[in-house]
Amino acid sequence: MSLNFYQASVPVFVKFLNNLESLLKTAESYGQSKKLDPSVLLQSRLFPDMFPLLRQVQIAADFAKSVSARLAGVEVPSYEDTEQSYADLYQRLDKTRQFLLSIPEAAFAEAASREVVLRPGTEKEKRFASTADYLLHYGVPQFYFHVTTAYAILRSNGVEVGKKDFMG
Repeated sequence: MSLNFYQASVPVFVKFLNNLESLLKTAESYGQSKKLDPSVLLQSRLFPDMFPLLRQVQIAADFAKSVSARLAGVEVPSYEDTEQSYADLYQRLDKTRQFLLSIPEAAFAEAASREVVLRPGTEKEKRFASTADYLLHYGVPQFYFHVTTAYAILRSNGVEVGKKDFMG
């Protein structure tokens, strides 16, 4: 059986972007109940050299859209990283989900034959042996890393979320 690139990407990304939004809503409520300035959680990080929650969410959305676009052979949309609030992040997640759901499943039919090259022509150029390798060993793990880190930031700050919240 061959890999269904659409099923292995778009529905997975949409589900976990939904879960991430739910985690953020729980965090927002938690912050309000504790009378915290929203930036307290949005700028929290697990360690000083790691990105804060806000950036983790932006990057998770970026991986969802870019991986799916490359597999489908469509242009990767560019988003400005201007979000500063929960509302801004909800809009980014929604925009990302809308993009993902706008890509027809048929666009993924030729995914196995596409070449994926990241940062072409630079010192950081990265070529993948196959699109399956790109999706399964790079794109999906990167996406989960940032969603998981966002979850861990919230949990480490006392937001009452658990595995069920992460998994949806």
